[in-house]
Amino acid sequence: MSDKRFAGPPPLPRCGRGMRIGLFGGTFNPPHAGHRLASLTALKRLGLDRVWWIVTPGNPLKDNAALPPLEERIAAARRVAAHPRIDVTGFEAGIGTRYTYDTLAYLARRCPGTRFVWLMGADNLAGFHRWQHWRDIAALVPIAVVDRPGATLKACRARAAVALAPYRVPEHRAGALVRRPPPAWVFLHGPRSFLSSTLLRAQKGRGVTGTEHRR
Repeated sequence: MSDKRFAGPPPLPRCGRGMRIGLFGGTFNPPHAGHRLASLTALKRLGLDRVWWIVTPGNPLKDNAALPPLEERIAAARRVAAHPRIDVTGFEAGIGTRYTYDTLAYLARRCPGTRFVWLMGADNLAGFHRWQHWRDIAALVPIAVVDRPGATLKACRARAAVALAPYRVPEHRAGALVRRPPPAWVFLHGPRSFLSSTLLRAQKGRGVTGTEHRR
């Protein structure tokens, strides 16, 4: 049995000074084409070098009792991502973080000079004010919100969106987001997928064939 005291920090996907990396965190239960579409939108519109899918051990805002094993979700995410610039990682389990702010603070320490951007769907912006230290998250990294069907108006009227309104970047300047000091955020419109992890889990529960996100 290996001794974790001497294992060192968990490996991270490729990163480096000056690289532009989008961080897309969630349980990915299950991952689907909508996650991939949002990632490709961010890669193009923000001028990113890579996107990391951070598959989290669990969501502190939800019941994780029925959550499939982390390794199973990582493997599924890699099959869905299938893109040379999308990296799938479960490093949070190795560093023991439960909350997004702690993960971002860790990356800021470990990867100085890397330009990180937090990616989220519009449905997550609607509940962003419930995340632990959400204001500190916004002060730590720029945020890109990708539109989701049925979430556009609700997200833009949400408590966090209203509070952060002075720092919203016009969409036509999205490519400059990574160079802006936080707080800074942009709302990206574009192709949208009606797929959701919640819907897919419900279909699976009903035996319907069919090909979530964070805290």
